[in-house]
Amino acid sequence: MSSEAGELPSSRLERSVPWHRPRLGFRGRVWLTWAILLAVLALGLQRLGLDFGLIRSKLPFMLGLRLSPAGFVQGIVLTLLVTALSMVCAMALAVLTALGRLSQQPLAFATATFYASFFRGTPLLVQVLLIYLALPQFGIILSALTSGVMALSLNYAAYLAETIRAGIASVPRGQREAAMALGLSRYIIATRIVAPQAARVIIPPAGAQFVSMLKDSSLVSLMGLWELNFLAQSYGRSTYHYMEMLLTAACLYWMMSIIFEIVQHRLEVRFGRAYGASRT
Repeated sequence: MSSEAGELPSSRLERSVPWHRPRLGFRGRVWLTWAILLAVLALGLQRLGLDFGLIRSKLPFMLGLRLSPAGFVQGIVLTLLVTALSMVCAMALAVLTALGRLSQQPLAFATATFYASFFRGTPLLVQVLLIYLALPQFGIILSALTSGVMALSLNYAAYLAETIRAGIASVPRGQREAAMALGLSRYIIATRIVAPQAARVIIPPAGAQFVSMLKDSSLVSLMGLWELNFLAQSYGRSTYHYMEMLLTAACLYWMMSIIFEIVQHRLEVRFGRAYGASRT
C-alpha cells in the first residue's frame, strides 16, 4: 500500500507533463538550417549587384559544355579529369610509400621517408613549376596535363602515405598473426583482413585530402590549361567583371566538393557498419 502511494506522485507527474515528439528529426533540422543559411547567402550575393546575364553566357564554357579553341575539354570537365587522374596515381604511390615506411628494409624505409619529407616540405606551387620548367633542362619534356597530374600526384601521395600507414597500424597485430596461423596467404590477409579495417581509419582524412586536391588542381592553370580557375580569371580580365566570374568559380568548386563529401560519407557508413557508425 505504501509502495503504491509512493508511486502515485511520479505517475501523476508523468501524466501531467505532456511529452511532445519533435516534428523534425536530426536530418530535417540539418536541412532546414542549410536552407536558411543558403537563403542568407543568396540575399547577400544579390545585394552585390552582380551581372547574372554575363554569368549565364559564360556558364556553359565553365561547365565544360563547350570545347576549347584547340578542341580539348575545358572548365569543370578538365578540372575533374586532372583530379581523377591525380587521385588514382596518388593513391597507388601512397600505398607503396606507406609500405616502405612500414618496411624493415633500410633502403625501402629511407627512400620512402626521403620522398615524403621532400614533397611535404616544399610548396606545391614550386613543385608544379619545377616539374614543368626544370625537367626539360634534362631532356624530359612533358605536356601541361601530364606535368599537372604528376605534380599533384607526387605531392598528395606524400600526405596520403601517412594516412594509409596510420590505418594499417590501427589494425591489431594479433589479427594478422591469427590469419597467418590459419595458413592464409599474405594477399588474402592484406585485402580481406587488413584493408577493410584500415579503410575505416583512412577514408575520413583521405576524403579531406581529395577535396583539397580538387581545389589545388587550379594550379595547373599556370601551365595554360583551360580549367575552371583559368577560365574564371580570363573572363574576369576580358569583361572587367572579376567578382561575377570568381564567385561563379567558387560556387562550382563548392558544388563539386559537396559531391565528394557525399561519396566520402557513404564510404564511411559502409566501412563503419561493424563498429556502430552513425548513418546521419
